[in-house]
Amino acid sequence: MRDPGHDDLRQALQALQAALAPHTAADWDAPAGTLDWTCRDTAAHIAHDLTAYAGQLAAAPDDAYLPCDLTVRPEATTTQLLQIITAAGGLLATALAAADPGLRAWHWGPCDPSGFAAMGIAETLLHTHDITRALDPAWRPPADLAALILHRLFPDGPDGEPAAVLLWCTGRGDLPGRARRTEWTWRAARA
Repeated sequence: MRDPGHDDLRQALQALQAALAPHTAADWDAPAGTLDWTCRDTAAHIAHDLTAYAGQLAAAPDDAYLPCDLTVRPEATTTQLLQIITAAGGLLATALAAADPGLRAWHWGPCDPSGFAAMGIAETLLHTHDITRALDPAWRPPADLAALILHRLFPDGPDGEPAAVLLWCTGRGDLPGRARRTEWTWRAARA
């Protein structure tokens, strides 16, 4: 299976918009799934992580995260919040498209562009799933993108339907015959 890239991130952003845009009038102060965050806080977190990953790729630090954070103003509407996610994702997609495949930047070790793509896709889809627990509980991550995340970040994940396995790998779902995970780590660093 191939590693994920900028076009896959753009597909994940389209999936997020399709899932969340119809619900901008809903209560985004509701809890996002089992997280301690609200739907609004979770959406801001997606934008933050996408921006942070773009910054890591652009600066290519080899030993730490850049000391910066994205702040979404309290008066931002949910429509604006979705636009902020689109902008942040666009920055990461652009950085991914421009990055040399040999580039390494810090994410708990040296991480290549495909690792940052996989993490951006994962943050986008997993937190969309968290938000939809309050807004549209039937939504699931697209199988093709889930398979890419599993390939790159969870290479030891069990066989099965990719979205179900991804949700299980990240403590968000059950798989027959397996205990629900309460702790997990993905492997983005690559020497």
